[in-house]
Amino acid sequence: MQRVHRHTSGSNSRASGTAPLRRPGAVGAPVGVARASGQVTHVLCREQENARLYEYERGAKAAFDAIVPTLKRVAALQHEQGFKDMAQKIARVELGFELPHEILADAWVEQLDMRRLFAWCVFATYRRYCDEFFGADPLVADNAGEFDDFLQSCGFHTLDISPCADGRLAHVTRYVLRLPHGSVRRKSYAGALFDIEDSLQKWVEVEMLRFREGRPNTADQPTRYLKSVVYHYSSVDPAHEGCAAHGSDTAKAAAAGRERLLEFQQAIENSFCCGASIDLLLIGLDTDTDAIRIHIPDAEGAIDLERYIDALALYESSARMPAAQAIRSIGDAVLSLSPDVAPGMARLIEHLIENNISQIAYVRRYHGRHYSDIGHAERFIGAGVGFEEIQLRNLMYFAYLDTVEEATQDLDVGMKIFGALNVRHGLPVPVVVRFDYHGQVPGARERAVGHCRRVSEALRARYADLDTRGLLYVLQVVRDCNADAPIEVLSCSVNASSTAGGH
Repeated sequence: MQRVHRHTSGSNSRASGTAPLRRPGAVGAPVGVARASGQVTHVLCREQENARLYEYERGAKAAFDAIVPTLKRVAALQHEQGFKDMAQKIARVELGFELPHEILADAWVEQLDMRRLFAWCVFATYRRYCDEFFGADPLVADNAGEFDDFLQSCGFHTLDISPCADGRLAHVTRYVLRLPHGSVRRKSYAGALFDIEDSLQKWVEVEMLRFREGRPNTADQPTRYLKSVVYHYSSVDPAHEGCAAHGSDTAKAAAAGRERLLEFQQAIENSFCCGASIDLLLIGLDTDTDAIRIHIPDAEGAIDLERYIDALALYESSARMPAAQAIRSIGDAVLSLSPDVAPGMARLIEHLIENNISQIAYVRRYHGRHYSDIGHAERFIGAGVGFEEIQLRNLMYFAYLDTVEEATQDLDVGMKIFGALNVRHGLPVPVVVRFDYHGQVPGARERAVGHCRRVSEALRARYADLDTRGLLYVLQVVRDCNADAPIEVLSCSVNASSTAGGH
């Protein structure tokens, strides 16, 4: 059988009073100006969408990346007359907010506590980032209202994606696959090794809603629950910048993802009556180029690790074709690779490949042949339940958990990453502990607050050495995910008497 793959070794918005998250005066590459010259864009690339997504990514990341240079300027002035006024003026101009007065006030007594200031600025910037996301919906998809109908036309009522917790995959929904983030379930785990019991509970919830309320469709409709795993690899440095949870071994990452999918499918079939099952989809992501490979299931749903379609190869071969021919070439490649694939699955795969072509073009236009940060460059760790607003690459490392004890692997991987990113350079590890809750459920908020406190205490106990050295700071956050509301900041270990941001 023919194989289509590349061998690899290893702006609509809601009304809001929140100003866009931008570093005042920040200048980036102008929209529409390619950083890598001489490259041919693709006939299927959605240029306007790419420009809008890039402006959001650039502005959001610039706000976080302005923190260190701004604090360096502040540190150089700490013994000058009128230091506090000068520091606040710099912060207002460069960061868009003022710094904590109590930290600045102590600078004349001893050295300015730059670690506390750094953590505080990260948390304040995160809060503004969330306010913009939930207030203005900057990543709304133009076709968001059509996706549910399209998915059902392919034979699926739910798409549940589990990417690796690596921050280089945080944008997999809205950027890499170009799907409406509100219509797709995404939950990340180290190595993409998702929790089977948690996914089983979600499957039961979805099927109950179909049976009781007809959402997203009625239980008698012939649609299935589709579970997908997204593993990752590096084309630039496959031996070192692949998935850390699998030793940068692409074959192991893919095999582990397929095994976890099959275990989940077996759990459903063993736990419920005959006919209860799901469909599976295994996707690989090159975190250097954002190109995907999709392992196309056969007619029985079986996944062959050696049989996949490579979006980058299709991008190269179809770039100069007329649009209709380029679209046909994707469908032809899918059928040539797996002639007996279910028609609905084939249609969904074709849709994902076509979407990914725009993302490949996005990377080439604004970042070159590949990203410059092929390794980790996350700005903070997120632990708990929630974080739907994190749809940007290398912004946050995910650690979804209910308790620290059940997610030690994910947290330890994150701490190891930040040991190299921050601690090695004397900067603390900022951790946002977040628990979203359903406001219509009695006592839900109180339980979320309790979860935040327990996880925060457990974090500081597990990483006590970092905590006692001033190298670990925790922000506690909750949010009613059933309400159109911003996050609620509970407390921050930078200053227990005040909340991060102070505004």
